[in-house]
Amino acid sequence: MTRTAGAALVLATLALPGSLRAQATHPRSGRTIAPVMGVGGAGWLERDEREIEEQPEEALDAIGIRPGMTIADVGAGVGYFTLRLARRLSGSGKVYANEIQPGMIEKLRKNLEKENIENVETVLGTETDPKLPAGKIDLVLLVDVYHEFSQPQKMLGKIRESLTSAGRLVLLEYRKEDPTVPIRLEHKMSVEEVKREIEPEGFRLAEVLTSLPRQHILIFRKNLM
Repeated sequence: MTRTAGAALVLATLALPGSLRAQATHPRSGRTIAPVMGVGGAGWLERDEREIEEQPEEALDAIGIRPGMTIADVGAGVGYFTLRLARRLSGSGKVYANEIQPGMIEKLRKNLEKENIENVETVLGTETDPKLPAGKIDLVLLVDVYHEFSQPQKMLGKIRESLTSAGRLVLLEYRKEDPTVPIRLEHKMSVEEVKREIEPEGFRLAEVLTSLPRQHILIFRKNLM
């Protein structure tokens, strides 16, 4: 089996091993909520093929990361995007790297130490609260993680509280509309599903970018009352 074929097989079969249980369905869309990847699956987050499959630097270019920003990487895992965000901020901004699993936080901290990165604060959150400072975050980034939120409405409420008035909530999600994307259905989301679930929680969908090979980039703004 080639490395490319092997990576596709992992994507297609990713599920319960090394993962945590989630509640059943989302009340607005009926979507099955995916299980959370546990620490045992951390190696998959750093696979070599991810550079080609997800094009992380191109994703961050499209989102628009600028020095001086305060960014929250929610569901940061072992820091695959956190490290890239921290480097782009050039020491003049800050990244809050949120996780709900202490084991992931430990691996993330080791990766930060290895790279001598100091503008990242790790945050151990819960399934209902990312524990971010209120009104301070310019951008909350959720990379392949929103579909695993076991309490999405409560999490979105807390995320909204953390954003500045001009802050953005940005999701990267595998395209459910594309049957050729080799990943289990519960780990994909359609634009319609994302909009149906997130807009009622005080957001509006501002832009959908489709430049990545397998993922949507969905950019939300706060609805200001």
